Amino acid sequence: MEETRVALLGIVVENPDAVEPLNQLLHQYKDYIIGRMGLPYRARGVNIISIVLDAPGDAINSLSGKVGMLPGVTAKAVYSKLPEPPHASAD
Repeated sequence: MEETRVALLGIVVENPDAVEPLNQLLHQYKDYIIGRMGLPYRARGVNIISIVLDAPGDAINSLSGKVGMLPGVTAKAVYSKLPEPPHASAD
């Protein structure tokens, strides 16, 4: 079983045209997403999205990089220091 990490991907969307491609990317990584919260900050004209993932490091880095390459979108991943969960024993 591949080792996974729990991470938070913080996303700030300044360009409304980036919402559809962003949602398409998130859909591609849906199997790793634990939860998602979006906050429209109308006073500043941005949307702030928090994505919680449990995924291999490569998948987290890949998603973060792809999201950050979208025009008008900033992304930053924060990784947990959680140990691997104990494996279920076959008693």
